[in-house]
Amino acid sequence: MEDYLKGRGAQLNTANRFLKQRYEEEPSEVLQPSPQTQFIPETPKKIISTFNSPDLPMGKSINPYQGCEHGCIYCYARNSHEYWGYSAGLDFETKVMVKRNAAPLLEEQFRKAAWVPTPIELSGNTDCYQPAERKFELTRSLLKVFAKYRNPVSMITKNALILRDLDVLSELAAHQLVHVYISITTLNEELRQTMEPRTVTAQKRLQVIERLTAAGVPVGVMTAPIIPGLNDHEIPKLIEAAANAGALTAALTVVRLNGAIGELFEDWIRKTFPDRADKVLNQIRDCHGGQLNDSRWNVRMMGQGKIAEHIHQLHRISRQRYMPNRQMPAYDLTQFRREGMQMKLF
Repeated sequence: MEDYLKGRGAQLNTANRFLKQRYEEEPSEVLQPSPQTQFIPETPKKIISTFNSPDLPMGKSINPYQGCEHGCIYCYARNSHEYWGYSAGLDFETKVMVKRNAAPLLEEQFRKAAWVPTPIELSGNTDCYQPAERKFELTRSLLKVFAKYRNPVSMITKNALILRDLDVLSELAAHQLVHVYISITTLNEELRQTMEPRTVTAQKRLQVIERLTAAGVPVGVMTAPIIPGLNDHEIPKLIEAAANAGALTAALTVVRLNGAIGELFEDWIRKTFPDRADKVLNQIRDCHGGQLNDSRWNVRMMGQGKIAEHIHQLHRISRQRYMPNRQMPAYDLTQFRREGMQMKLF
């Protein structure tokens, strides 16, 4: 395909539902080379986001970046880019907002007497180890604050850059203050290259699990999203490979294509896998009551129906087979300390 933008997941910019006017690209512009990534400085007044969704286990998260250069076509975070006036398509991958004051804001929060130690999720929306992190080091600076005050943190990433911060992660792990999840959606390199174009290979991610495990950092694998007709048949091998690398648990979600993601995903799969596009789209609809999208609490990420039941059963059996008697350790919330507090002797 001559007009396919290699190295990008989205192949177009979808309309922003919040904007009344839209810039329509001319055909000659559409065929231009893949756009370069722009980094846009952002100075928020607070860095911790609080949410109370009944189907999400943690209530607080930090996203040092908005937008993500990884370009995963299925990413639910794409829709959030529209709140900033951008498109969920190519804009999401090429216009990345950088919260340079993230670490000072977090430290300011921890210093407050009202702060009660609680786990905070890094990468609740976009990957905190995306390529921009190599330059800006926001995630590393945040981890140092977590370690200084000994507040628990959970992380999810699909980038091997996390190994750069093994020193801080090991310190947190020594006090039972960190959980890491490595996202692996497929062992098929051809599928990975098109579906997650700017990510590292699955083999590299398995090596990350091995390195973290060897350093005493508790690691789980996130086999998500499961896309029926694309990667659902890989569930047993994904969990087996992660278990052999040292993963303590495995979690999943069933893909849902809310908002602009439905248009982006359909455009992508018809261009990359035209022979199976209808089958995949129809099976996704089967998991969500006949629709590509699903916003129902406790159902939206799990799906329902025969195909979703098969996915969950296969995942459950695979965990029981390859990860028996394994689990992530509990956080130790008693470790928290702030300046001015009397330090513990033991």
